[in-house]
Amino acid sequence: MVTVTVRSTVDRSVVSERSLSGRTMLMSGGSRGIGLAIALRAAADGANVVLLAKTAEPHPTLTGTVYTAAQEIEDAGGKALPVVGDVREEADVRRAVDAAVDRFGGIDIVINNASAIDTSPTRELAMKRYDLMQSINTRGTFLLSKTAIPYLERGTNPHILTLSPPIDLDPKWVGPQTGYTLSKYGMSLCTIGLAAELADAGIAANSLWPRTPIVTAAILNRGGEDRAATARTPEIMSDAAHAVLTRDSRTCTGNFFIDDSVLIEEGVTNFAKYRTAQREEDLRLDMYVSERVVTS
Repeated sequence: MVTVTVRSTVDRSVVSERSLSGRTMLMSGGSRGIGLAIALRAAADGANVVLLAKTAEPHPTLTGTVYTAAQEIEDAGGKALPVVGDVREEADVRRAVDAAVDRFGGIDIVINNASAIDTSPTRELAMKRYDLMQSINTRGTFLLSKTAIPYLERGTNPHILTLSPPIDLDPKWVGPQTGYTLSKYGMSLCTIGLAAELADAGIAANSLWPRTPIVTAAILNRGGEDRAATARTPEIMSDAAHAVLTRDSRTCTGNFFIDDSVLIEEGVTNFAKYRTAQREEDLRLDMYVSERVVTS
């Protein structure tokens, strides 16, 4: 196992003044979990948050709908606009973009949060599930980003942030879950391509991924209590996302960020509040992450 040390590179005097107040965020998904945590952190600044999500009715085993999430955003100090739709459908994505512009006057941030997961090996992965992951993960990321570009070009410090991993071609990541990895790396390739394509327009494109598993209802619902016991809470991802989204879009682009490394750059030295494990050394590394971090 490799251990890396990350030291702060961010000016402390600037960080405290950064805010998402008045900026408009368009997010795929966000009814619960990491997406909702990112939305609530933005709402605490007074941001406008538009959620494009399918969950109009309560899930049989998962709490939260696009409407309950919108209420939480309002309660946290933001303005919310729930849009029931599917990121796989171009008409729904265009409707969400139009709704964001009509309600709030533009779009400053796109969060590609919606994602499907099935880590079955190739022999066992049904093509229906493979197609679902490709259409939500890779195609949905491309479609939502593409559709919002004309408004991001006129936005304030515009950012596209995609929840996808660094691309590591080690067979230990690709081999066990080829179908899922193809869809997540497709999202990551969107980050690389968009960062290059949109640099002249000043639009940032970055990816963010957790170093450890994140405790969400979806993980617990799949019988992941053992993972949850060695994980961190969604707030580490929301705090890291906030830090990235308040950096200069013209200089902070084309990165594959890991949540705790971002926060170390921001001056955070104590991560106890984020973990469910008793000790940092008990935390499990998430998929696509091979390095532990030393805070110093």
